[in-house]
Order: sequence, then C-alpha cells, then structure tokens
Amino acid sequence: MNTTNAAIPTRSAASPADRRGKARIIVSSLVGTTIEFYDFYVYATAAISVFPLLFFPSTTDTGALLASLATFGVAFVARPLGSIIFGHFGDRAGRKATLIASLLTMGIATVLIGFLPTYAQIGVFAPALLAVMRFCQGLGLGGEWSGAALLAGENSRAGKRGFDSMWPQLGAPIGFLFANGFFLFLTMTMHYDSTKASTNHSFLVWGWRLPFLFSALIVVLGLYVRFKLDETVSFKRTQERGEVLKTPLVEVFRTSWRELIRGTFIMLVTYTLFYLMTTWILSYAIGKPSSGLLGINYHSFLVVQLITICAFAITIPISGILGDRFGRKKFLLGVTAAIMVFGLTFGFFLDPARVGTGDNADLGRITVFMLIGMLLMGLTFGIQSAVLPELFPTNVRYTGSAISYNVSSILGAAVAPFIAAYLAHRFGPGSVGLYLVAMAVLTLIALATMRETSHVELDDVGVNVRPVPAGVPA
Repeated sequence: MNTTNAAIPTRSAASPADRRGKARIIVSSLVGTTIEFYDFYVYATAAISVFPLLFFPSTTDTGALLASLATFGVAFVARPLGSIIFGHFGDRAGRKATLIASLLTMGIATVLIGFLPTYAQIGVFAPALLAVMRFCQGLGLGGEWSGAALLAGENSRAGKRGFDSMWPQLGAPIGFLFANGFFLFLTMTMHYDSTKASTNHSFLVWGWRLPFLFSALIVVLGLYVRFKLDETVSFKRTQERGEVLKTPLVEVFRTSWRELIRGTFIMLVTYTLFYLMTTWILSYAIGKPSSGLLGINYHSFLVVQLITICAFAITIPISGILGDRFGRKKFLLGVTAAIMVFGLTFGFFLDPARVGTGDNADLGRITVFMLIGMLLMGLTFGIQSAVLPELFPTNVRYTGSAISYNVSSILGAAVAPFIAAYLAHRFGPGSVGLYLVAMAVLTLIALATMRETSHVELDDVGVNVRPVPAGVPA
C-alpha cells in the first residue's frame, strides 16, 4: 500500500526542475506576447498621431487619418495567412520552433519601419513600403498568439486551465503600457503637442522612430527565453501516437469547420471592443473639434489610457478564475450582455456637446468611460486563450485556434477603427456604440451554440473525428 502511494507523484512533491519548467512556460508565453503586442501598439499609436502627417498627405485631416487606418488594417488581412502558415508548422513541427519564427517575423518588420523614409523623401513608395512592413507584422502576429496560448494551456493544471492559459493575454495590456508609455515619454521630453503639429518638429523628424528601433532589443530577450523551452506535453503525446498530420489545414476544415466558424464569432465582440478602446478612441479624442472630434491634448489623453489600461490587466486573471469556476459559456454570456449595455452609453460619455472639447473637455467623464470599457475588455479577453484551443483536437489545435482568432481579427478589429471613425464623423459617437452592440449580438449567438469546454481534457477533444489506425478495432 505504501509502495503504491509512493509511486504516484503529487503536485506538492514537484521537483525544482518541474517548478523551473512551469516558470519558464509562464515567462515565455507572457514575454512573447508582450513583445508582439508592443510591436502592434507602436504601429497603432503612430498610425493615429504620426503616419497621417508623414506618409499620407491629404487635403483633409479625415482623409489622411482614414488612409493611415487603412494600412493599420492591412495587418489583419495578413493575420489569417500567418495563422495558416505558422499553424501548419505548429501542428507538424511543434509549438516551440514555430513560436520562435513568428517572433522573428514580426520583430524584424517592426525594426525596419523605424528606418523607412517618408512621403516627402520618396513619394508614394513610402506608404507602399509601410504597408508591406505592416503586412509582415500581421503575418507574425497571426502565428504568435495561438502558439503562446497552446504553450500555456497544454501545460496547464487540472481544473485550472482558464487561469493557467491567461498568461499570454496579459501581454496585451503590458505591451500597450510599454508602447504608449514610450510615446508619452518621447512627446513630453521633446515637447511635442499634437494639436499644433509641424512636420519639422524633431519628434516627427526622428523621435517617432525610436519605439520601432527599440523592438530589436526586446526581441532578443524573447528569443533567449523561447530557445530554452521544451515542447508541450500534448504535442509530444500526439507525436507518440503517430497522429501528426501532413496537412492540418485540410483536416481542420474537414472535421472542425463548425468550430472554426463558432470560434471566429465568439471572439468577434472582444476584438471590436479592443480596438475601439485602444485605437479608434485615440483618434476621436485627439482629433480636431472642427471635424466633430474632441481636440484633447495627446499627452492628457494618453495618460488616461495608461491609467485605465491597468483595469484591463487586473481583470484578465479574474477572467481566468471566473471562467474556471462558472464555466466558459455562462461567464462569457454574462460579459457579452454587459458589453451590449456599455455600447448604449457611448453617446452619454463621448458626445462633444456633453463632454466638451479641447481644454474644456471633461476628462473625468472620459476616464470613467475608458475604465468601464477596459474592465469589460479584460473580462472577455482573459478567458479566450483557453476557450478557442479547447474547441479543437491537438493535431489541428494550432491551426484551428489561429484561424478562428485571426479571421475574427478581420471582422472585429481590422475594420473597427475605420468604421467607427466614419460613423462618428457622420452620426456621432452614439452610432459607434450601436455598432458595438451589433457585434455583441453575433457573439451571443455563437456562445449560445457552444458546448461547455472547461471540464474537457485537451487530449480528448475531437477524439470522435480522429481516423482509426489500420488494424485497430473501432
């Protein structure tokens, strides 16, 4: 009896090597997505405050902004392609090597943006090169998130997968803080005022390039951490069972096409809210009152964003805990309903007639709006790194979760800042809230058709659709 008990390893008896391995997984999934989101946010911030002036000359401020946001959306077109490419190798060669490749792809593209000449220097080739680099950023991010989520989830503890999988999600607010904190530091030290922008200001001549170039240093850090990783347990088991597929893309569409659609729409409102609260709101807040926008000083609004993003970070682990306790479906249904209610408040919080413009803008009201949005963002985003991978079998999990995540990025994020900017210009901010409500309705429908996955073992997902090896009784 004693011999039997001694032979069974317990979690409390985990060796120092096991604990170091767990810590390495957490750090790698967190650091990698932090770097990826840092690169992405650096571009998003520049797309609002820098690129319309330097890369997209136009007769109107709105025209330049919309052109800049169009290149912002190029990455979202690239992301599904990245999910197919990196998903293929992630399901065939393993999670570790694929994560390293995705990090390099995005990091190199970001650094090269820091060296690009402007429209005044090379004309139309400048925005063309910018679009190419943005496309490469999208390819990298298309493979990054799913790999990081699988790295955490496939090494998770029993009953704690929601919490253990949320570490990659924390990379989003941390990357946001680093990217926008860097821009805030530069604009303050260089005395740059976005409301009185001049293209010969030192910030617009060379200062904006520094956050892009800095990416090279943090990519080296990310690579160092990831080279020390081991392959995930679930992928090793798939290799041992001989279930690694030659064409995971074909298999995921053949056996899991319903899950692809469902996963895409489960993420839809999350993505829409995400980019309304981080990208569109910046353009709306610092835009000129003559264009129907708020005209708030860039420094002042960036401080609001940096403060309220902390609410985003705090609610991500809470989301993982609650998703484990109440189940993915019930929890997300409640959060999505709350997002719908929030969408109905946009006019109250953001109408220039209510909130004021320029120096008279009510920053307190805007801060409350941002705080509510970021709290909801963390609650809906935190559990997604568990939900999407749980929909797919191990041998197509990288490909399936990546495609759902990144196709949703087109429907919910690529077009969100563009549509919102148009709606706000034509119909006021209340219409942007109604747009968010419409996306929430589609997510509610997808959630209603979803089965609960919190108690499903990852190795058991989709076992009914796996082909039975020859010679083995069915």
